[in-house]
Amino acid sequence: MRFLSIALACLLLSHASAFAPRFKNAPKSSSLQALGTSGSTGTGEGWLSNPSAPVDSEASLKYTCKKALEGTNFKKRLSILGSTGSIGTQTLDFVDVCPDNFEIDALSAGSNVKLMAEQVMKYKPKVASLTTPESAKQLKELLISQGCSDMPDIVWGDDGILEVATCSTADTVVTGIVGAAGLKPTIEAIKLKKDIALANKETLISGGPVINPLVEEYGINMLPADSEHSAIFQCLQGVPPGGLRRIILTASGGAFRDLSKEELFQMCKEDPRAVQAKATTHPNWDMGAKITLDSATMMNKGLEVIEAHYLFGASYDDIDIVVHPQSIVHSMIETQDTSCIAQLGWADMRLPLVYSVSWPHRLKMPYRPLDLAELSQLTFMKPDREKYPCIDLAYAAGRAGGTMTAALNAANEEANERFRADIGLDYLDIPRLIEGAMEAHKDDLKTKDVVLDDILNVDEWAREHVRNAAETIQNKASIIL
Repeated sequence: MRFLSIALACLLLSHASAFAPRFKNAPKSSSLQALGTSGSTGTGEGWLSNPSAPVDSEASLKYTCKKALEGTNFKKRLSILGSTGSIGTQTLDFVDVCPDNFEIDALSAGSNVKLMAEQVMKYKPKVASLTTPESAKQLKELLISQGCSDMPDIVWGDDGILEVATCSTADTVVTGIVGAAGLKPTIEAIKLKKDIALANKETLISGGPVINPLVEEYGINMLPADSEHSAIFQCLQGVPPGGLRRIILTASGGAFRDLSKEELFQMCKEDPRAVQAKATTHPNWDMGAKITLDSATMMNKGLEVIEAHYLFGASYDDIDIVVHPQSIVHSMIETQDTSCIAQLGWADMRLPLVYSVSWPHRLKMPYRPLDLAELSQLTFMKPDREKYPCIDLAYAAGRAGGTMTAALNAANEEANERFRADIGLDYLDIPRLIEGAMEAHKDDLKTKDVVLDDILNVDEWAREHVRNAAETIQNKASIIL
């Protein structure tokens, strides 16, 4: 396998011209490589006026205060997309702890019929959806055999997911499904004025140009449910409009954080099988395979930069990344007076999830308290942008704007999946494939009046582009062998 020398260059300043090729020799002091590491001024240039999270406005501040003063005697009805996955099961875990505050109205899942049947028997949703008509039929038969007295409406496929997302009685939708599949159901839920507990980061990464105007139009609350953006959201509670200066995203560093750039690239060259095994094992978090690999490439952090831009309105100049191996500080903000506010906690996804559906309330939970004395120390370091080229690819896509982030996301999903499928791709082929798709999309980039069809078309195109490119790599590898 070829040894990759990566130096990323060129500050991306505007739309179509904002993306420059990667994997070229360039000065190591290039301005793009230094983005997010030299400190930010928070001047406001490049900031969004309509962030999708309820922050940075007089109206959101008043609403937050009003809801907080109502107390914790509330009842929320939830629809969960991805109920048998890690997000869904952890959501149901705290629903069990707070049965007086939450009720489950609808559930969707993939093909785990047995677990879905257990969830239906326990939570009695009105709607239950699975991927295929065969799995839906199996679910119904299993529920009948178990004597289910409250049979839900059993549906399947994309229409089934939409039915769960738009369940008339639910007021909050937890979007726990992975990938661009979460885009359509989220849009339909927004149109019905349902709040969104956003665990599907691709919704904003691909669809931000469409989603943010809809959030503003329908007046719903987009509430981040992943740990980093929940941390930022929590830190922003009480910060007045215009008070945010900078966002600091923390990253675990993923599976290869303890390897130097040279060690990683040498390992890629000499033992690609070991790289593949290690890339799908996270040192801190128990996550799905796709997200774990994204953490290894640090594309997950690049995607979170884009998501933070749409959620909180910050410009890309004012969103930084630091590697924090302990995963205790989940993210930070810097205010205009240069004070830094951080949110800390154990690596437990239930914490951000419960806040996303109980905001702005603080429910009493039976979880292990944080013990700083036990931790002893917290460490931080700059990410190696040559070791993790996906970071700068994400900044590049964000700066290009419009449909480029959809191209990035879809290309990453496809490259991620192809690598995990073990078809002969090298670990470093992942950023190569993503870069190739972004380069190819430059001529068709749309930055104004972006609609859902534009996003979906680019998503489909980018996946096909990566599939074809991956097949070419695979064929060349076969010839060499």
